Amino acid sequence: MRKLLLIVVLLPIAGGLGWWYFHERALPNYGPAYREYAYVTNGKSNTVSVIDLRTFEPAKTIRVGSEPTGIAANSKKNEIYVVNTGSDNVSVIDAERNEVVATIGVHGKPYFIDISADGKRGYVANSASNNVSVLDLEKRIVIGTLRVGISPGLARVSADGSIVVVSNRGDDTVSLIDVRNLKVRRTIEACQQPEDIVILWDNSKAFVACGGSDQVASIDLKSDKLLASLDVGKTPASLALKPDGGELMVTNFDSNNISIIETSTNEVGGSYLIGNHPARGIVSSDNSRLYVSNFASNTVAVYDIDIGKVIASVTVGSHPDGLALSKSENYLLVLDSQSGDVTVIQKRAPTKLQPSEYSLLTMIPVGVQPNNIVVKSFVLAKPQ
Repeated sequence: MRKLLLIVVLLPIAGGLGWWYFHERALPNYGPAYREYAYVTNGKSNTVSVIDLRTFEPAKTIRVGSEPTGIAANSKKNEIYVVNTGSDNVSVIDAERNEVVATIGVHGKPYFIDISADGKRGYVANSASNNVSVLDLEKRIVIGTLRVGISPGLARVSADGSIVVVSNRGDDTVSLIDVRNLKVRRTIEACQQPEDIVILWDNSKAFVACGGSDQVASIDLKSDKLLASLDVGKTPASLALKPDGGELMVTNFDSNNISIIETSTNEVGGSYLIGNHPARGIVSSDNSRLYVSNFASNTVAVYDIDIGKVIASVTVGSHPDGLALSKSENYLLVLDSQSGDVTVIQKRAPTKLQPSEYSLLTMIPVGVQPNNIVVKSFVLAKPQ
């Protein structure tokens, strides 16, 4: 049984004071072939930090392209894809060796990449060139470049891989790409400054957060029509879909709350205060908990979806943004964009000594201006 000494960090409190907090935690006994890593893009370091989630220690720093931003994991092979905004390319990382094994050139100012469920295609919106690059991830080449609206920020592929939805921030439109023919089948006027996108699991609708008009657009993917523009809070920043697909959680950055949308009826079911400048949210696989990073208050709120209220608030590093869950979901990883670290929050059954279900486990340093985080777990075919 492995032992790990946690935490030896100085946490700030009111008045500039602080305290040393020591906590020893026994980690599970993993098999020799099991791997679980978190990958963090460091925009000002031109690197990716690799954290070993078996020990919660830094494992490696990988040099990639210039100004890495978006990152995604392939669900079918042990590869990670890093979007380099400054050098207009995508770095391919072999997760078994944690080395860059290929670089794929795209077009101007890409920020994010989305991967099809079968692991064969990648889609990159190029904001400065008004197009989307379609990548063959087996051959590691670009197989298509499709012109869309102005300043596309994100290209999201549906679960069945048949359609890609693109948010065009520059002209307030959403483009729909037919993957089979590699053609833009329609561009729809949506709402102001569309950004984040969620597609329902049955591929029937897409929801798009529009920060400029404080709305979420609902788009019918069967008829390619705008169904509704739903009023939410100020500056909706991110969308998190419950795994059952019934509700969509919207973090409203400038109104300090979340809005909950009923996906079947296109209705805003309610809005709830969550924290100071909520940036991103993620829902647990059992549909019960929403975790929200509060950018301006340096906390993570835990919202119980069933009872409709915040049940915990955990202090983290400076300007928390991106979130990821470990495979077991016993650990929440919080990307602290200003302090340059990852806070690990542990979920466990309350005890007399520790009555809270959630507690800060450790803080792990990464690079300068971390942008995004993704988790990849796998078993090596041949243990090293």
